[in-house]
Amino acid sequence: MDGSKGLEALGAEARKFISTPKKILIDGAWVTSSSGETFEIYNPATGQVVAHAQSGSKEDVNAAVAAARRAFDDHSEWRKMSPANRGKLLHKIGDLILANADELAQLESLDNGKPVVVARVADVVLAADIFHYMAGWTTKIDGGVLDLSVPFTPGTEYHAYTRREPIGVVGQIIPWNFPILMAAWKLAPALACGCTVVLKPAEETPLTALRLGELIMEAGLPKGVLNIITGFGETTGAPLAGHPGVDKVAFTGSTEVGKLIVKAAANDLKKLTLELGGKSPNIILNDADLSKAIPGAASAIFFNQGQTCCAGSRLFIQDKVYDEVVAGIAAYAKGLKMGPGLDPSTQLGPLVSQVQFDRVSGYMAAGKTEGASLATGGNRWGNEGYFVEPTLIINAPDSAKVVQEEIFGPVLVASRFKEMDDDLVRRANDSVYGLAAGIWSQDVSKIHKLVPRLRAGTVWVNCYNVFDASMPFGGYKQSGWGREMGHQVLNNYLETKSVCIGY
Repeated sequence: MDGSKGLEALGAEARKFISTPKKILIDGAWVTSSSGETFEIYNPATGQVVAHAQSGSKEDVNAAVAAARRAFDDHSEWRKMSPANRGKLLHKIGDLILANADELAQLESLDNGKPVVVARVADVVLAADIFHYMAGWTTKIDGGVLDLSVPFTPGTEYHAYTRREPIGVVGQIIPWNFPILMAAWKLAPALACGCTVVLKPAEETPLTALRLGELIMEAGLPKGVLNIITGFGETTGAPLAGHPGVDKVAFTGSTEVGKLIVKAAANDLKKLTLELGGKSPNIILNDADLSKAIPGAASAIFFNQGQTCCAGSRLFIQDKVYDEVVAGIAAYAKGLKMGPGLDPSTQLGPLVSQVQFDRVSGYMAAGKTEGASLATGGNRWGNEGYFVEPTLIINAPDSAKVVQEEIFGPVLVASRFKEMDDDLVRRANDSVYGLAAGIWSQDVSKIHKLVPRLRAGTVWVNCYNVFDASMPFGGYKQSGWGREMGHQVLNNYLETKSVCIGY
């Protein structure tokens, strides 16, 4: 196959990066894997091979962890670096991301399939933003002084205080849906806290993580602080998650794989944070401004081809506006321009891989067999690549697979409700997940009544998919443990030490 097909829109820098052999980063050097084996990277828009990446193994993970261990345990340049200088380094990384934004957006689109325009204004900009934001926290990680009262030691005085210290070597495993952004969400706070890292990108989308690694090294990060190993879950991710030299694992991905990460980390009780799946309810009340609610609810599911853990995939529409909303979202879906992500006019790109295409197609077929109806979509789009039509399913019972299980594609399931009552809340919370939720209403009283009853880590009101580096993100129930972003993410990478001095 001609792997150059569809790459005409790539700029010179992106072309240069694609054409050079991909390596892994260990102890400050870009090297080949211990086995010398590689795997193929596909363009989701054509299904053709565009590059090859190193297939990391247990031996490569061992070498990377050893390098991270030395950079953390030894009295190294990294451990001696002042918080202020660490902050300057992080800020420089953010600046370099913005300076190379066009190239990174093109690589992200090629790797993942998402529209390049979206990658440029969202993924890349937010990746830079988290580094800039975390740069400000490096000088604000502090403990406190304690005033002790110890009745059983009369005559002895104490000076007691707490310290916040980096947790150590962190293994970070990131998904394929937002490759550069998820890498940034993981790396920026870990480095801000003074940890060292072994990063494993998803095998489907390693390109921007590798390019980000080059920029981070260009910024001046000492060797061994960041190591990047590409490879598969069984041969790279599993050895990293279970490695005795890793103090903490941070994972973003499916709930199924998250459970495997928990088992792998259980042997030595590693610290864990998990950002997992979702099946988020999005509620439109009768009084909602439909000029905003209809495109907002459509974007909540069709953004990033529906490959978003917090996608508003279960839409609850109050009875009086149900028909209008369903018709409006169906029209919105039909009006989306589909095509290769590298085409600047594309609004909805392909799914990331053949595996994901088959998964989503299977759910669309299951919806039909479970008694649901199609308001629009439900089919493959085009003759090549991994495209599926934006799909709206109606009349599905609450017990149906398409309602209960995470599809991770542009498939929305809509149902009606009559009253904003306990039954609506029960249905909205009827999920093993609890990542996000949405409410569309102009009645402040109703909004404030609903928000605390929704079991979700983020509730968007009259908006959806709004992210900011200062706003914590994470889920309830099987959507994970811990939070990304905001000052709360620092707790993921810090230990608290109590010090007590008697005199």
